[in-house]
Amino acid sequence: MENDMDLSTAKLGPGSIPSPMEGIQFVNDEEHVLYHSDLRIIKGYLDQGKQPPYFEVAGPRENIYFDASKLKCGIVTCGGLCPGQNDVIRAIVMSLYYHYGVETIFGFRYGFEGLIPKYGHTPMELDPGVVDNIHKWGGTILGSSRGSQDVAAMVDTLERMNVRLLFTIGGDGTLKGTNALVEEISKRELKIGVVGVPKTIDNDISFVERSFGFETAVGESRTAIYSAHTEALGARNGIGLVKLMGRHSGFIAARASLANNDVNFCLIPEVPFNLDVFLEALRERLNARCHAVIVLGEGAGQDLMEIPSDRDASGNIRLGDIGLYLRDTIRDYFKEIGMEANLKYIDPSYTIRSVPANPGDSALCLLLGHNAVHAGMSGRTNMLVVYWEHQFTHVPIPLAVSARKQIDPQGRLWANVLSCTGQPKDLT
Repeated sequence: MENDMDLSTAKLGPGSIPSPMEGIQFVNDEEHVLYHSDLRIIKGYLDQGKQPPYFEVAGPRENIYFDASKLKCGIVTCGGLCPGQNDVIRAIVMSLYYHYGVETIFGFRYGFEGLIPKYGHTPMELDPGVVDNIHKWGGTILGSSRGSQDVAAMVDTLERMNVRLLFTIGGDGTLKGTNALVEEISKRELKIGVVGVPKTIDNDISFVERSFGFETAVGESRTAIYSAHTEALGARNGIGLVKLMGRHSGFIAARASLANNDVNFCLIPEVPFNLDVFLEALRERLNARCHAVIVLGEGAGQDLMEIPSDRDASGNIRLGDIGLYLRDTIRDYFKEIGMEANLKYIDPSYTIRSVPANPGDSALCLLLGHNAVHAGMSGRTNMLVVYWEHQFTHVPIPLAVSARKQIDPQGRLWANVLSCTGQPKDLT
């Protein structure tokens, strides 16, 4: 059991200003959502006389920390594109303006670069008119970038512009940068709140049940997988190979395989596979059914390739292209054994991540943005707004970045994928 897990949320101070919101349901600070849903685990805590871990429920508070009439806020988007970024930006601006009456909102351009003067990115002034229709577009109107920046210089900018509440929209690297930003703010004893909205199309941030953009990515993968299946059926011993996003976590590939029941092999980063065993299983599949569809997470099979040990701007080790590698290896294998095989390779990654959010993700983005504003206005800081057990909750950023969320090879999700695809349980 996670006995040392601290789920408490940091605050700048108590809320002493009555909220300007009227006719709504306020959330009491004593409302919580249990971390565990398994009754056996909960009972284990209670049997030891311990309180089961819980999250603080998100939502508007009756008393807030900031005086909206004097408040200046900022928004920044970092990392790769993801469906729903504009939806979140719009939700934050609309909530600040209409729920609380905040009129000065800056959009810092091109990620954390926007907080560094030497780059010369003039902040955008955001209001309801500017963001009115942006939820219909993919990407982010603020632009994005990767890589660490001078934390002290970023805090200098916030001080100089008198920004006292900053919203950061990004993934693991952004959240680590956000945590460093908060540490510098605390060191200077400043009353600046920083609230995160988790953005990861891979759905790989810990303590986040579902991140925005993930559902859209799974839905958009259907066209690629349908096309791969059609191509495979249209040729003798046809093979459709589709590479989807997922550097370290194969949630998109796994969910897409469940959503598109034409997939015969799902290969993900969390489950190693032996190339010879896989190729033999593929050959047996073709002998039995004359076609096969393979869905591949981009981080799968990295141990099979020789990869240069350089890193990208965010400090991530550059991945080898497992899609191209597997495409060529499969073709060479069947040529070598003298068996006809017709392979079509599809990589829809950038098409998927740049589309607008679907209705499910748009609704999620709206409520994430609103609840991020409610949290920030109540004085909470160094925290994320997340979706957990069908409710919106608060999670401290240090906890969220402590480990990466991945598929458990022994868990039910992967068992369902194996059952759905019919692939061998062990490909090693």
